[in-house]
Amino acid sequence: MASDNSAQDGNGKKDPRLDSLDMQLKKVRKAEAERTGQDVPPAKGMRQGNRVLTELSAGPAGGALIGWLFDRFFETTPALLLVCMFLGIAVAFRNIYKISQERPE
Repeated sequence: MASDNSAQDGNGKKDPRLDSLDMQLKKVRKAEAERTGQDVPPAKGMRQGNRVLTELSAGPAGGALIGWLFDRFFETTPALLLVCMFLGIAVAFRNIYKISQERPE
């Protein structure tokens, strides 16, 4: 049994009491997060730095792994390993350049 003004059935208008309660909860949660120092999102510069670090490590490693697998399959040791590793380095530098073009904040 739904009340006339509860707006819980989806057909009625929004209940201002629920909106007010939602605003109060958001305000209290934000104040608690600031007080305890939790849930503070890292700065965009920190996220960009982590992305650069990931690109520098994953690009060459992924290329070397794929090259090693191709070398094992085609028996061309170490030619494809070196080619794919250098391609991985090139792709990593290209991605780092793209990251550096983004505005930090």
